[in-house]
Amino acid sequence: MTSIAIEVTTDASPSAVWDAIRDIGALHTRLVPGFVVATEVVPGGRRVTFANGLVVTEPIVSMNDDLRRLVWTAQGGPRGPAHYNGAVQVFPREIGGSRVVWMADVLPHEAAEPIGAMMKEGAAAMTTALAGLATETAQRR
Repeated sequence: MTSIAIEVTTDASPSAVWDAIRDIGALHTRLVPGFVVATEVVPGGRRVTFANGLVVTEPIVSMNDDLRRLVWTAQGGPRGPAHYNGAVQVFPREIGGSRVVWMADVLPHEAAEPIGAMMKEGAAAMTTALAGLATETAQRR
């Protein structure tokens, strides 16, 4: 099994970032717009359509508000990995703002490269969305 980890930092507060993450039906509008183009809540999870046309169902494994942590798996895709387990967690930064850690465990090992590339694209979209969230929050003060 291969593990992939990506970090995103933002000036947005942990509570604001977590609110966007925990809104599982709004990936395409609140968290990773452009990377994900549609999200539909389905029993037990969500169906996600990526900008590259890939559609997967993501059963939600756990959502923990105290830890600000969301865990999911993925099913579908034409040549999907044998195993995918994703987790994202929000941590406060000492200087203010948040650190978001997105991890994925995948099998087979060969799936790590294309999934890692997609995660980097997703992290770029997330960075942009969270920068907008930080600006929006600062303007309300």
